[in-house]
Amino acid sequence: MEILLSADDEKENQQPSIVVPMDDLDRAGEDPEVMDELAMELATIQQSAKKIAIIGSRNLPITHQQTIETLATALVMQGNTIITSGGSSGTNAAAIRGAMKANPDKLKVILPQTIGQQPSDVQNQLIGVPNIVEHSDRAMMTLADASRVCNREIIDDCNQLICFLSHTSKTLHSAVQYAEEGHKVITVFYLD
Repeated sequence: MEILLSADDEKENQQPSIVVPMDDLDRAGEDPEVMDELAMELATIQQSAKKIAIIGSRNLPITHQQTIETLATALVMQGNTIITSGGSSGTNAAAIRGAMKANPDKLKVILPQTIGQQPSDVQNQLIGVPNIVEHSDRAMMTLADASRVCNREIIDDCNQLICFLSHTSKTLHSAVQYAEEGHKVITVFYLD
């Protein structure tokens, strides 16, 4: 049995074609800056051990904190170093707990100010962390200003940034933008 299709039926049964413009791809090869950036990102992704910054919101449900803690543990077990800041709750605290479980020597905590200026629960969490960077020179700054400077220092020290934030977090959006300008590999998780 043979089925004959009219011209209209044939048009309906045809798969739509996808056209990929090659102009943009060709131009990427001409621009050495684009190629250098892509080469740097590829090299970073292929590194066996990276310095990965984990920063983010303090206001997280416990389930998100557990996920971040598990992520930090897994990243350290793969040989990576985690860089974060202090925090009694939220992203930074979860990253610290996770890295400490796997290997405390693979954790670097950069504080916005000094340990003495941290709340007692943060000070307690930092007990046993072998690599803490304090900044007494920022003692007179507000915590918000010191935190912005601290985020930049953390980003300068890493190859890759993982950030957990809400769409309304200006400080963290600013940190992500700074990481983009520094051509870091960035993963952003929006919590809202």
